[in-house]
Amino acid sequence: MDSNLLPLLERIASALERLSPPAPSLGGLETADAFIWHPALGRLSPVAHVAHVDIGLLRGVERQRNMLLENTRHFAQGLPANNAMLWGARGMGKSSLVKAAHAQANMVDGKPAPRGAGRVALVEIQREDLSTLPELLALLRESSRRFIVFCDDLSFEREDADYKALKSVLDGGIAGRPANVLFYATSNRRHLMPREMIENESSTAINTAEATEEKVSLSDRFGLWIGFHNCAQDTFMDMVRGYARERHLPIDDADLVRRANAWSLSRGGRSGRVAFQFIEDLTAELSTQE
Repeated sequence: MDSNLLPLLERIASALERLSPPAPSLGGLETADAFIWHPALGRLSPVAHVAHVDIGLLRGVERQRNMLLENTRHFAQGLPANNAMLWGARGMGKSSLVKAAHAQANMVDGKPAPRGAGRVALVEIQREDLSTLPELLALLRESSRRFIVFCDDLSFEREDADYKALKSVLDGGIAGRPANVLFYATSNRRHLMPREMIENESSTAINTAEATEEKVSLSDRFGLWIGFHNCAQDTFMDMVRGYARERHLPIDDADLVRRANAWSLSRGGRSGRVAFQFIEDLTAELSTQE
């Protein structure tokens, strides 16, 4: 080889090494209880403060709250627990419940447990990064901590690479799901795919029952399936009153009810999200009057 080419080849090799993605790393796992998975960087970015509401403020979903909290506590204690799918009406607290249950599972006698391997970590993964789930799980398997991998607003338009990756993870695959990892997801769709997609493919299939079963097989792989439904008027007002009491808002009940009803009519519906947005607006308005 021409000796004059050697420096050039070394520079090319060095440039390619800088361009290649870094090896996945578990560094800094003890710095926080929540992380965001960045597959392009091969690392978990710590989240100093998780934006969650107190679990006691989530009204109208007591049954759902108890189911998820019990499952999360079992997992935190090293007991068997299920992957969970929270599906249903928009704005009814699905993602809020996941974050609140995670925070509650890390409490002991009403106070945060000492930081360490005994605390459960929440890892958020984006829908478009699901194809990297096997890489993430291989990384988490090496840790002594327990992790809840969380994907918000999960849905699929077709059986793509992300769909197959998640299905493989929930099945366990050859390696099996790591004992220190659970998967929680929220979705507005009961079976993660549009109803018309399931029906259209079923109508053109040779065996319609088999086609339908294949489309709903992913959601069936969640051991815990928790449904959320639109709330009634009294439930909505219970949510509003709970937020108002928590903030000590100086307003009488009759005025609170009147304003909340007007707000929900302007929003075209009632939900936990609408109740919280109303309280945010009301808090600001009352603060300017002081």
